[in-house]
Amino acid sequence: MKAFAPRALNILRYLLLVVVIGFAVYYLVSQWGEVESALEVISWQSALLSFILVLVGLGFGTLSWVAVLNGLGPRVPALRASQVLLVGQLGKYVPGSVWSYVMQMELGKQYGILRPRVLVTALYAAGIGVVSSLLLGALALPVVIQNHPELLWLFLLLPVGLVCLHPRVMTFLASWVLKLFRRPPLEHQVTFPVVIKAVGWSLLSYVAYGAHLWILVNSLVDPDVGTLILLTGAISLGFTVGLIAFIFPSGLGVREAILIGAMTLLLTVPQATAISLVSRAMFTAADLFAAGIAILFVVIWKRRVSRETTAYLREEVRYEHSTDPARLGTASNGGRESE
Repeated sequence: MKAFAPRALNILRYLLLVVVIGFAVYYLVSQWGEVESALEVISWQSALLSFILVLVGLGFGTLSWVAVLNGLGPRVPALRASQVLLVGQLGKYVPGSVWSYVMQMELGKQYGILRPRVLVTALYAAGIGVVSSLLLGALALPVVIQNHPELLWLFLLLPVGLVCLHPRVMTFLASWVLKLFRRPPLEHQVTFPVVIKAVGWSLLSYVAYGAHLWILVNSLVDPDVGTLILLTGAISLGFTVGLIAFIFPSGLGVREAILIGAMTLLLTVPQATAISLVSRAMFTAADLFAAGIAILFVVIWKRRVSRETTAYLREEVRYEHSTDPARLGTASNGGRESE
């Protein structure tokens, strides 16, 4: 019975993964009709470059998450940590985005990373994302004040978030969460370089997302650098609002409202709506693509490690045979007899 439990748990993990991926694919397919009509007015060069920028932003965000994870304990290989995040975050497409955290904890446990450590990493990475998005979101204040003044209270979270990013505060809060799970506190304090690295990658992630949106808008009009700054702030703020609106799959509809409000300074409402739909589809496709690549790399990495381990064990056996005293003695006697 005890031997069956781990196998059953692995089966449940894979079933959960299939369900989560199914939700993400269903969401993308259900939106494709409107997205396809919107893509007709966007050049394929702009669409391709915009999609690449989404992947770049996703990569920067992953590096931010990995920096936090490795700042809270022993170093985890980047490929392994990336799979935990990129595959686990597909859970956000299931209504009630808590599934994203559940998936990350289960995948982390499968690789020997304690669930509490993964949870603390996910919470802090989310907090770093909120702080970064609010810093850049201030660039979109003119749009927020004009179209969504009710969102101004979000900026009250900024000073609180900055205080929580202090290494001593981070260490204290992380140890407190670990204590709730009856785990020992962190062995060392989170350092300033870890926080700076995580925030830096997070900021670069939002800048890439802003450039992605700017490229799409640029396919319809000719925006300037000021528009790039505005759209970067808008999409950054949209991510924070989408995170808070966790009852919707991946903040569905909430982020788009802010983006449409910003883009209507340059586009008509139908055009802005079309661009927001294309942007949402690209993010979903990028999430699925990145998760698939992460799984593929880990599979290749596992096979390589397995081959190297097998080769190493063979060498060990060969070495033991070559240095076995009994075999050496036999060989020596055989040599004398031949003489």
